[in-house]
Amino acid sequence: MMYRILGLHHVTATVDAAQPDLDFCLDLLGLRLVKKTVNFDNHHVYHFYYGNELGTPGTIWTTFPYHDRGVRVGVKGAGQVVTTSFSVPTDSINWWRQRFVQHGLTVRTCVRLGATVLEVADPSGLAIEVIGTADDARVPWTGNRVPTENAIRGLHSVTMVVKELGPTVRLMLDVLGFVIVAQEGARTRLAAGPNAPGHFIDIVEDPRAETAVNGLGTVHHVAMAIGSADEQARLRDSLLQMGLKVTEVRDRCYFTSIYFREPGGVLFEVATMQPGFTVDEDRLTLGRALKLPTWEEEHRADIEAHLVRVQYF
Repeated sequence: MMYRILGLHHVTATVDAAQPDLDFCLDLLGLRLVKKTVNFDNHHVYHFYYGNELGTPGTIWTTFPYHDRGVRVGVKGAGQVVTTSFSVPTDSINWWRQRFVQHGLTVRTCVRLGATVLEVADPSGLAIEVIGTADDARVPWTGNRVPTENAIRGLHSVTMVVKELGPTVRLMLDVLGFVIVAQEGARTRLAAGPNAPGHFIDIVEDPRAETAVNGLGTVHHVAMAIGSADEQARLRDSLLQMGLKVTEVRDRCYFTSIYFREPGGVLFEVATMQPGFTVDEDRLTLGRALKLPTWEEEHRADIEAHLVRVQYF
């Protein structure tokens, strides 16, 4: 049975220190911090959500800063998202190249599926790309002083590595409703919804790839958007009937989620579109205050005492 995945929702990574992460995402990439909260599985660790003005699904990049928390440096490889790509206007590629170089970053350039790609490493060693696109009409956030004509429009795609392509593709086509839209060498591009940035997952098949290990500098999971909680529940039932291990529906305050590993080992999340990030903050003040789920409010003093101080305004 096929379910209607609408596109990417967000990508979440395990990073090192909080302040360099904020500086890179806000000051260099020009994203907006739309939510400052905590990791629901470890409330002494921040969970930062970055995106466009409202943190629209498909624009969201999120991080867990685990510096000095006993987490090892991760290993990029099979069973993991290895690269996160953002969409920028085609005419802005040279501007971004100069910007990265001015900030002391090494820039790797290639042409992939007809588009120019710039890759850099963030402060934690994550592979971050900007990809030039001519057809991305999403309205960017420009509050961090990146000009509108150059600003990031949102997520473009993620690249995941698996040792065997077939089982992963079958699940994504037959159950999640993706379609194959392009192929180049060992890379297969699938799209959910429109054949457009924010809807792509690229799969690279590499039988010899090292098995990934989660840790600092690696992507933890990729989340896909689904239209409603009812659809999410039906998808969960179908995945369980297929023999996959799927979590219960989890309340993430700004959406509800289920998690499971696809056959190649990559951790997938399916998240609802609603209620969104303005459920507990006004649009104008998103990201300014530490927001906690209701069940953590009684621990606020302890949580704030253990979180590192950060500056970003």
